[in-house]
Amino acid sequence: MLKDRYEAGEILAERLKRRGPFKDPVVLALPRGGVPVAERIASRIGAPLDVIIVRKLGAPFNEEFAIGALVEGDPERILLNEDALYRMGIDKEYLDSVVAKEREELHRRQKIYRNSESPPDNLAGKTVILVDDGIATGYTMKAALAAIREQNPSRIVVAVPISPKDTIEEIKRLADEVLVVETPDPFWAVGAHYEKFDQTSDDEVIKLLNLAKNKK
Repeated sequence: MLKDRYEAGEILAERLKRRGPFKDPVVLALPRGGVPVAERIASRIGAPLDVIIVRKLGAPFNEEFAIGALVEGDPERILLNEDALYRMGIDKEYLDSVVAKEREELHRRQKIYRNSESPPDNLAGKTVILVDDGIATGYTMKAALAAIREQNPSRIVVAVPISPKDTIEEIKRLADEVLVVETPDPFWAVGAHYEKFDQTSDDEVIKLLNLAKNKK
C-alpha cells in the first residue's frame, strides 16, 4: 500500500537512479494523476518534465471501461479495443461522439498545461521515461507508447507504481524497460492501493509543471 502519489514518485525515482544514468533523459507524465509521480522523478534524476496527453474513450453506460484511447500527436492517434467494440455492439455514431468529446478535452488540457496545442517533440535519440500513477487496462499507456515510439527515442522506460501483472506483461512488449512498484493480485483498481488517492486538479498539474521548469 502506497501513501500517496508523491511517495510513489520517490520510490520510482530511487530505483531509476540505481538504473541510470540515462542518455538525455526526459520525463513524460500522463495527466493528471501521473504528474505528481513524475515531478518527483524528474527532480531526483535532474531531467526535464512534460506531459503527453491521452484521453480514455469510455464505453456506453460505463465511462471507466476503456474501449480505446486518443493521444495527442501530429496527427493525433486513436487506439481502439476492437474486441470490446464488437462484443458491446458499439456503432460508429457513438464512437465518433466520444472521440469528439475527448478531443475537445485533450485540446483544453494542451492549452492550459503547455500553452500550445503542439505535442511533445524533439524526442529523437533521448531516453523517455513515461510515468503514470498506475495502469489498469493499459490502453492510455499503449497509446502514449505508440505516439512516442514514432519520434525515434533511443529508449523508452515506463515507470508506474501499480499495475496488474497481465497488463504489465503487455506493456513490457512495447517499452524497452518497465519499472513497477506493486503488481497486486487480485487487482481491483489503481486507487485501492493508495492510502490517499484524491483527484489531481488542473491547478496542481500546472503548479508542478511550472516548478519543474523553474528548476531547469
